[in-house]
Amino acid sequence: MNAKYIISLIAVLVLFLLAWAGSAVGLQFVFGIIFPYLAVIVFIAGLIYRIMGWTRSAVPFKISTTAGQQKSLPWIQHSQLDNPTTKSAVVLRMFLEIVLFRSLFRNTRMKLKEGKLFYQLEMFLWVGALAFHYAFFTVIIRHLRLFTNPVPLPIRLLEDVDSFFRIEVMQDVIQVGVPGVYLSGLVLLAAVTYLFLRRLFVANVKYISLASDYFPLFLIFGIAFTGIMMRYFTKIDVTAAKELTMGLVTFHPTIPQNLGSLFYIHLFFVSVLLAYFPFSKLMHMAGIFLSPTRNVANDTRVRRHVNPWNYPVKVHTYEEYEDDFREKMVEAGLPVDKMPAETAPEETAEKAAEGPAEEPVEEPEEKE
Repeated sequence: MNAKYIISLIAVLVLFLLAWAGSAVGLQFVFGIIFPYLAVIVFIAGLIYRIMGWTRSAVPFKISTTAGQQKSLPWIQHSQLDNPTTKSAVVLRMFLEIVLFRSLFRNTRMKLKEGKLFYQLEMFLWVGALAFHYAFFTVIIRHLRLFTNPVPLPIRLLEDVDSFFRIEVMQDVIQVGVPGVYLSGLVLLAAVTYLFLRRLFVANVKYISLASDYFPLFLIFGIAFTGIMMRYFTKIDVTAAKELTMGLVTFHPTIPQNLGSLFYIHLFFVSVLLAYFPFSKLMHMAGIFLSPTRNVANDTRVRRHVNPWNYPVKVHTYEEYEDDFREKMVEAGLPVDKMPAETAPEETAEKAAEGPAEEPVEEPEEKE
């Protein structure tokens, strides 16, 4: 049994028990107001701290990742997306990377069969990652309904696209089946399960996985699972939930009386994920924009790249070194560019040619 994911699973279970016990003993104010505010503060402060650290990092060389022919002679075909040389090509490459995970789509897996190497596309990983990120993004945007009043039209349109048998016309809702099924929640649960099983059963991925890799997966699984439970099985008062969220946004927090423990567990999981986000690998969401392997053009053949962080450095030249140690170098028989001023050139040359002076060796006395 893998101890790494067991530790992460126990940590998430402890968080679940804390939220359940806290809401049961009357600590709704702590889990419904204090923790969400603290999570937002930690998230914003951590995000700024990490981004400022990246912006202060020196980029002494152009280290853009390339996967195609660099621009050179006119009769050699240039790969503009995989080896961009202009800012517009870099922007297009970044757009495809962020929106479609282009580099992950090009990822291949190597296998050895009958003494021969075979390469095949990792389509399942690309589909799973794309489904996970887009489902998570849709869930976040859809939840903005709870933080806005009135609800903007784009959010309502997204809900209509995301849900089965549900059409919203102005303030009236027509739906077949109660409640309408949101596709994004089910896809998110399935995608995070796939990513967990991949880390569990693919040997090379399992080998490099740490407890910090499993923890957000279990946390997101808990968020998706509790959200599905609240919508389809253990119903909650949506009006009361919106009263709490609107109070948080307007800085007039209130705690409704008819929200169950499952809602506070769900909200606590979201708060923990929000606070954990800036200090985890999830920060690749912001780091992709500042990655020098992606956001710089590979134009080293066109113009010289000078490190903008260069600054004057005090150096100790060889001439200064020889001025400090000239006499000792001459005494040791080392060649020097200039002779000491107080030593005659002839004598110095003879000493240098003779080499270092040898100490006299005492002969042992003869025994009578």
